[in-house]
Amino acid sequence: MSVDVDKPAEPPAAAPPAQPEPIKAIPVRHYGRWVAALVVIGLLVLLVRAFASGKVNWGAIPEYMFNADILKGLRNTLWITVLSMVIGIVLGVVLAVMRQSKNPVTKSVAWFYVWFFRGTPVYVQLFLWFNLGLVFQYIDIMPIYKDEWSDFMTPFLCALLGLGLNEAAYMAEICRAGLNAVDEGQTEAAHALGMSHGRTLRRIVVPQAMRVIVPPTGNEVINMLKTSSLVIAVQYYDLLQAAQNVGRDSGVVVEMLILAAAWYLIATTVLSIGQYYLERYYARGASRQLPPTPFQRLKAKLAGPNRAGGAA
Repeated sequence: MSVDVDKPAEPPAAAPPAQPEPIKAIPVRHYGRWVAALVVIGLLVLLVRAFASGKVNWGAIPEYMFNADILKGLRNTLWITVLSMVIGIVLGVVLAVMRQSKNPVTKSVAWFYVWFFRGTPVYVQLFLWFNLGLVFQYIDIMPIYKDEWSDFMTPFLCALLGLGLNEAAYMAEICRAGLNAVDEGQTEAAHALGMSHGRTLRRIVVPQAMRVIVPPTGNEVINMLKTSSLVIAVQYYDLLQAAQNVGRDSGVVVEMLILAAAWYLIATTVLSIGQYYLERYYARGASRQLPPTPFQRLKAKLAGPNRAGGAA
């Protein structure tokens, strides 16, 4: 057996690279957060202490929680809120379409309506409707209706017109923004297929605009519920009026105002939950994955990390 003496020797194998030392991460200390938290906690303690030391009859709040007068005022508040929002939404959609029109007359009228009702306080508008009887003695809509103005313009109608017509101006701008958010190519494609302008709005534009319209509309509903407390100025019996009457008769004025605030918080919380699910419904075509509902989050927490990870 011959040996090849000219073949060079193989180089020694390279040593494996040394492992880097583990990084020792030192968290940054945010002293400002601790100071802010202590300040907030201190203020909350002072607030609770102030109410605890005050002469507040806390037992009167649950006692009058379901009082007949309070519940009547709550029903009237919810009723005027719903009707005002219906008027505001319907009239707002009409005004938004008028603003989009190429007719200069309808476009100018819609612009003037929005300019006037957005530019004047709703409190002033309520008083204006309430005091129009000083100017008009009768209302005469021949041959439909004729009556004295004081009998026609009831506190309910004053509240409904004052809140509903004012809300229509804001809803008009919300609807117009939603309509403008839809690409013009959608409308052009619908017209190219022979669809009329009205059908294009109903079938193409409005369904896509709802994703933009729904969130601010939900905020307007909640705002309307709180703004309805202003109708006390036109002597409409709402939740605030009921709380004041019960408080004056029973001698627990502050307690009844706290009770009214509690009912407003309950109602707005329910409306906020409904708004969340409505936004989630209209986000189906825009979001690849819908955000989990509170019940789905609770179910995932109860299932534990192992089952949640396996399900993913």
